[in-house]
Amino acid sequence: METVSENRTFGGVQGVYKHVSAATGTDMTFSVYVPEHAADTKLPVVWYLSGLTCTHANVTDKGEFRRLCAELGLIFIAPDTSPRGEGVADDPDGAYDFGLGAGFYVDAAQEPFAAHYKMWSYITQELPDLIGAHFPADMDRQSIMGHSMGGHGALTIGLTFPDRFRAISAFAPIVAPSQVPWGHKALGGYLGRDQAAWRRHDAVALIEDGARVADLLVDQGEADNFLTEQLKPHLLKEACEKAGIPLTLRLQPGYDHSYYFISTFMGDHLRWHADRLA
Repeated sequence: METVSENRTFGGVQGVYKHVSAATGTDMTFSVYVPEHAADTKLPVVWYLSGLTCTHANVTDKGEFRRLCAELGLIFIAPDTSPRGEGVADDPDGAYDFGLGAGFYVDAAQEPFAAHYKMWSYITQELPDLIGAHFPADMDRQSIMGHSMGGHGALTIGLTFPDRFRAISAFAPIVAPSQVPWGHKALGGYLGRDQAAWRRHDAVALIEDGARVADLLVDQGEADNFLTEQLKPHLLKEACEKAGIPLTLRLQPGYDHSYYFISTFMGDHLRWHADRLA
């Protein structure tokens, strides 16, 4: 693991790191904030998965999480959203919603993407092993959150591994990719036409198929221009009501899809996670 940068900030250390990933076959970059802590102390871990076009740097630069993570004693991890580099396939038309920056947190089965787009394995297996080996992380106390495509990733990974993640939350998540254009393009392009495979990467479908967690927190801006066509939080609400999963769905008037929205409510989400990680 190569240390790209480490800086003291807000009662801790913010670092950016790079390593050669066995899952993706590429160099992968991620950021980790570690608050000050007593020697030999292990701290709970919050994973943050970013959205379309993002890297690890978007939330690191604009997420407003460090001060509260220092107060609550939380390690905050922000991976990249896709493999990158020479030889990594991209959307043939250069579109923003597929290919580079848009890994959708799945393991691709379709060529030419299958060679590198193994973000599910990277996030759920390889990177946790690396974090546990190199940081003062209590891997028995993990939670997960994300934004947009990353909200989709947080929900599907959290629902798939309910014994690993004590808390799950999301900002403006894609809750039902099988039912929206972003998801049709990504799941079809990465996984192929078999929609049974899509269901394993669709939060609403996972709940319909029996996945259960203690509770969920979702914030959604009412002025989000993707709300009606791509996000559809009412589908998650309906699925949770039928399954008996307590869902706190907060529709925030005047907020859009940007990091102004995320940074405003980041503190609420971190406190939610800290309560469940205690």
